Amino acid sequence: MPAARPGERRDRLERQLFDGVTRLGLSLDSDAGARLIDYLDLLTRWNRAYNLTAVRDPEAMVTRHLLDSLAVLPHLPACQRLLDIGSGPGIPGMILGVCRPDSEVTLVDSNLKMTRFAATARRELRLANVSVCRERVEQLDPVARFDCLISRAFASLADFVRLGAPLLADGGRMYAMKGRLNDDEIAALPEGFVVSRRHALDVPDLDAERHLLVVERAGPA
Repeated sequence: MPAARPGERRDRLERQLFDGVTRLGLSLDSDAGARLIDYLDLLTRWNRAYNLTAVRDPEAMVTRHLLDSLAVLPHLPACQRLLDIGSGPGIPGMILGVCRPDSEVTLVDSNLKMTRFAATARRELRLANVSVCRERVEQLDPVARFDCLISRAFASLADFVRLGAPLLADGGRMYAMKGRLNDDEIAALPEGFVVSRRHALDVPDLDAERHLLVVERAGPA
């Protein structure tokens, strides 16, 4: 069977994306969908040289990167300022920034090749609401406060909360994307923080557990 032409391959990926979005109970306009496929195409090309992600197949990327990130949207409020800690090539922050143009999204990662790619993607996708910062999160200016912090496979839950807490605005929340839940990890949260919600995520065509933990400051006893 001859290989699919680029246009046919893109159409197939777009159909897979929009089918998955529908199954998530979400809506996505055509411009956002096109930008997400553009992001995926750029990630695929850079990945051949720079090994940005272990996922190589574009169809698997739709599931494991795009839909996995979009699955948090029903549980993520309208964040004025969103910080993605340990963003890598922009997952989930770049993807959320496409779908939430009214949110100011900051991607932070200390890895040069990751932030170079993310900065290139930001420019090529014309995402004025997204900024990329090459820095260790503990070295970010604590004056800059965010009402939402998110991470995917960045560190332990305790480390995510410990490093992110100085950057959290009053009343803000932290969102940890996890696979299988670990009660010991939740029990190790720093004092003064609690898991207020646990959401089981059903990512289309992904045969693996996904959860979103919502962490916030504990109220008065």
